[in-house]
Amino acid sequence: MPLLTLAQLERHLLAAAEVLRGPLSPHEFQDVLLPLLFLKHASDEFDYVKTRIHAAATAQGRNPEQAEGLAESPSAHERAGSLYVPPAARWEHITAATDRIADQRLSPALAAMVSAHPQLTDAFARLDFSRLGGRNPAHADRRLRALLDRLSAVPLHKAALAYPDMIGSAYEALLGHFSSASSGGQFYTPGPVVRLMTELARPAADARVYDPCAGSGGMLIQAAQYVAEHTGGAEKLTLAGQDANPRATVMAAMNLLLHGARDFELRTGDTLADPQHGSDFDLVLSNPPYSLDYSRDALADPTERMPYGMTSEKGRADWMFVQHMLHAVRDRGGSVFTILPHGVLFRDGGEARIRSALLDADVVEAVIGLPAGLFTNTSVPTCILVLRSPGTKRPQLGGRVLFINADQEFRAERARNVMLPEHVEKVTTAFHAGIDVTGFARVVDRSELAQNDDNLNIRRYVDTSPPPEPQDLRAHLYGGMPRTEVDAHQDLLDAYGLTAQDLFTERPDDPAYLDFLPEDERPDAARLNILTAPREADLRNGFATWWGQAADALDALTGQAAPAAGRVGEVRESMLTSLLAHLGPIGPLHRTALAGAFASWWHASRPDLSSLIHTGYAGLVDGWLLEVRGGLEPVLDPATGKARRPSAAERRTVYEHPVVRALMPGFADDLRAADAAVAAAEDPDEESGVKDRKAGLKAARARLSQLEADVFPAADVLPGGSRLERERWAVRSLGGERDFVLGVLRDRLMGELEQQLQRRRSQLHDRYRKWEEKYALSLAAVEAASEAARSRMWDVMRDMGYAN
Repeated sequence: MPLLTLAQLERHLLAAAEVLRGPLSPHEFQDVLLPLLFLKHASDEFDYVKTRIHAAATAQGRNPEQAEGLAESPSAHERAGSLYVPPAARWEHITAATDRIADQRLSPALAAMVSAHPQLTDAFARLDFSRLGGRNPAHADRRLRALLDRLSAVPLHKAALAYPDMIGSAYEALLGHFSSASSGGQFYTPGPVVRLMTELARPAADARVYDPCAGSGGMLIQAAQYVAEHTGGAEKLTLAGQDANPRATVMAAMNLLLHGARDFELRTGDTLADPQHGSDFDLVLSNPPYSLDYSRDALADPTERMPYGMTSEKGRADWMFVQHMLHAVRDRGGSVFTILPHGVLFRDGGEARIRSALLDADVVEAVIGLPAGLFTNTSVPTCILVLRSPGTKRPQLGGRVLFINADQEFRAERARNVMLPEHVEKVTTAFHAGIDVTGFARVVDRSELAQNDDNLNIRRYVDTSPPPEPQDLRAHLYGGMPRTEVDAHQDLLDAYGLTAQDLFTERPDDPAYLDFLPEDERPDAARLNILTAPREADLRNGFATWWGQAADALDALTGQAAPAAGRVGEVRESMLTSLLAHLGPIGPLHRTALAGAFASWWHASRPDLSSLIHTGYAGLVDGWLLEVRGGLEPVLDPATGKARRPSAAERRTVYEHPVVRALMPGFADDLRAADAAVAAAEDPDEESGVKDRKAGLKAARARLSQLEADVFPAADVLPGGSRLERERWAVRSLGGERDFVLGVLRDRLMGELEQQLQRRRSQLHDRYRKWEEKYALSLAAVEAASEAARSRMWDVMRDMGYAN
C-alpha cells in the first residue's frame, strides 16, 4: 500500500476538523481533534507492532497462547518502541460505539491511557466532549461519529507513513493552524522561533532540558529533534516541563508522545509559586508569559531562587522567571535561552537593579532583538536573552555582551510576520561567531553598559535604521556624480566585477566627480542586466560544478535506520560549508545570501529528506506522486457536506508540484495556453457566429480536460494510463530515481539562489536609479533649459507681433 505523505495527512486532518465547525471556534478544534489523533495513532501503532510481535513469537516456536500473551505485554511494546494501548483505548473498541460515545468510550479510553502511562497524568481531566452537541447530546454523538469515521479512513501507524515522525509533524502543523490571538496562541510559539532558539542553544546528546512554561512542548520537541538529527537518536536526552495551564499540559504530553519522546516529565502548576523540578538541568529553553502579576508572599524559596533581586508585583514577573531559570541550571553550570518582552531591557526600578546584578555577575551573554508581529497572541516587541551560569560564558564574551538586532529579519505575511530559514541562519551565524557585524551585531563592554545605566535597549547599541541618503550640494547645483558616493557602494560593483567607468564617464579636469553618460546610452534596466549577466553565469556554472560533487552526500541519508537519521545534521553542515567555499569567491552573492538560500532550501526539503531516509529514492518519487493525486481527489465541502472536485485554482496549485514539472516539463506552458484558449473562447469576437463560438469553446475545454487528465485521469482509466504515470514508469524502468530526485532537489536549491540573485540585482538597479534621480539633472541644467525655453517663447511672440 502506498505510504501516506505529510501533505496528504495534513489535508485529511483539516478535512476532519470541518466536522467540528459550528459548536466550536477554530482554536477549540484542537481540544477534540488532537486527543482523537493521539488515540488513533497510538492504537494503530499498537496493532501493527502487536502483529509483528505475535508473528516473531510464533516463528520462534511459541504456542498461540504464549504468542498472544507476549503480543499483549506492555514490556514487549516498550522494547519495540511503541506505546502500550489498553483494550479500552483501542480504536476498534472506541469506534464500535453507537451512542453516548464520549462518556461510554472516549472518556474511559483516555483514562485507560493515563493509567498505562504516568506521563499523561491529569492530561485529559478537563476535556469536555459534550460541547460538541450544544444542548443536544445526540448532536455530539453525530459529530463524534463523523469524526471517528474520518480518522478511521487512513492507517496512522508508522509503517504506513512516509517517515516515522510524520504524526508529530502533522500535530505541530495543526497546533499552528488552530492557534489564534484570542486563545489558541497563548501556549504556541511559532515554529521558526523555536528552531531559532534550538539552533542557538545546540543541545548536547545527553543534556537535561527544561522548559518552565512548556506550552505545547515545542521547545522540548525541537531540542530532541536537533539531537536526533546530529546523533541518530535522543535516547540519552532528558526532557522536563511545567505549565500553569492544564490545557497546555494536555497538548504538550500528547505532542511529546506523538514525536516519539518517552523520557520526559511534565507537571501542571505555577512555576514561581510551586516549582516542581530541581536545579540540575543543562539547558533551559522557554517562552514564558509576558508581564504577569505575581505575589512575593507566594514565591517558593525566594532567597535561594531569586538572588538577584525583586521586581514590583504588578505586571513585572519577567525577571522572576529568568531567575528561576538560572536557578534550574545552577547545579550543572547550564545555559538559559528565553524569549522576553523588550520592556525588561530598559524599565527602571527593581528590574534595573536586577539587570545590573546579572551584568555584575557576568551571566548575560547575548541579547537578540526579534521582529515585531511574530506571535499570534501579542504585538509586543520581543527579544531572546541568553544567560550562562557564572563562569561559563564563552571566553571571548567574558565581561561583554553580544547584541544582535534582527528586527528586520522577516517576511510580512497576511496574518503575521514570519522569520524564514534564511533569517534564522543569519542570526545563528552571528551568534555563534560572537563578533561585530556592521548594522547587525556588536559586542559591547561592561563599562559601556554601565555608562548607559545598564540599559540594554538593543537599538542603543545596534541601530538597523538605514543611514540618511547623502546629498552633494555642488552636484545638485552644477551636475556630476560624486565619486565618494560611488566608492561607498564599491562592494556592490565588485560583486559583479564592475567599475565606476561601466556606469559613468571620467571628468579629466575634476577627478572628484564623474559624469553621467548621454541619456540614450545610460544603463537602463536592460543594460544593467547585460552588465550583471557574466558574473551571474559564473555563479550558475559554479553551482552546477558544486552540485555534481556535493549531492553525493545525500546518499548517506538513504539508509533505513538510526545511523542515517543521525547524519542529517552532518550532511547539512558539510554541504553548507562546501557551498560557501565554492560559490563565495565567485560573487555576486555574499556568504549571508548563500547561507540564507541554502537554509531555505534545506527547510523546504526536510519532509523529503525524512522520507528519503526511510523509503529511499524510489519511495520518495512515489510519495510525490501520491501528494499530487491526493491534492486532486474530491474534497468535502463543509457547506454542503458533499464531496466536490478541487477548484481550478486549487488544481493549478497542485500542478506546480516539482514532480509534475520534472516529469512533464512542457505541461505548465501547455496548461497556460489551454487556459488562455478557453478564456478567449468564452469571450469571442462579436463577428463570429454562435455556432462557431460554441464549437470553439467546446474544443478549447476538451483540450484543457485532456491536459488535466494527463496528470489525474478519470476513475475509469486503468492505473498507469496517465502521462504522469507513464513518465514515472519510464524513470523506474531505467533505474533513474536517484538522478531524478537529485535533479528536483538541485532545481529547488537553484530556485532559492535565483531569488537571491534577483534581490542582489535589484540592489544595483535601485542604487543607480537613486543616483540618477539625485544628480542626473542639475539646477544649472534646469535653469539653462528654462532660459532656452523662455527665449524660444519670446521669439514666437515677436514673430506673431505681440512683442518688440
